[in-house]
Amino acid sequence: MGDVNDRLAALEAILFVTEAPVPDRELAEVLEVATGDVAALVETLNGRLEERGSGLTVRRSAGGWRLYTRRELHPFLERFAASPTARRVSSAALEVLAVVAYRQPVSRGQIAEIRGVDSDSAIRSLERLGLIAEVGRLSTPGNPAVYGTTDLFLEKMGLDTLDDLPPLADHVPPAEVLDALEETFRPDG
Repeated sequence: MGDVNDRLAALEAILFVTEAPVPDRELAEVLEVATGDVAALVETLNGRLEERGSGLTVRRSAGGWRLYTRRELHPFLERFAASPTARRVSSAALEVLAVVAYRQPVSRGQIAEIRGVDSDSAIRSLERLGLIAEVGRLSTPGNPAVYGTTDLFLEKMGLDTLDDLPPLADHVPPAEVLDALEETFRPDG
């Protein structure tokens, strides 16, 4: 293949058309470079995208590289998400997805217990979208299925691994607040 500019153009085109993050090894093979040179090519491509004021950046996600929108443009994407042409996931499905992401592997019964409502429809929807999948079975009566997130979930969330999830503790009230809330809702005995 030609010079660095040709490889950068090819890298950008590959990342534009891919439906999943592309691993270093695969990019190296297609671009005819050493695997160790892929990160430098990505860095150069990111520099060029930034220089030209592109709305895109290349980030590592789910074990490979993928094009993403720049974080500072997210307010525009949020407005777009509210438009009639944007595809939506229900709030129930988002709740189930959060439970699965932070508690996996987790069964339907455990999800329903955490949410306080039946979650079968949301689970089916998330499975159909490829964001969660059955990852095993519990060795309890009935052998219920347990669910976990998929690589597509990591990709859509822009995460490389589940370790990149924000700490849940940052979004949960302190124990004193939870105790006070529980006290408020306890029946007088």
